[in-house]
Amino acid sequence: MALDPQLLEILACPDTHHAPLDYDAQAQTLTCTECGRVFEVRDDVPVLLLDEARGGPGQSS
Repeated sequence: MALDPQLLEILACPDTHHAPLDYDAQAQTLTCTECGRVFEVRDDVPVLLLDEARGGPGQSS
């Protein structure tokens, strides 16, 4: 099941820049368009926790 398009329109990176996120339905991830953090989507629920994101500033993916 894919994420609701209306939900995708309002989701943003939880970091201070609140940049939009790109959804990859195949990988079940959301990627920040600014910092590059990758957030997982588990059971159709976006996990937008900075501590659980992959990549981003100062980290390797």
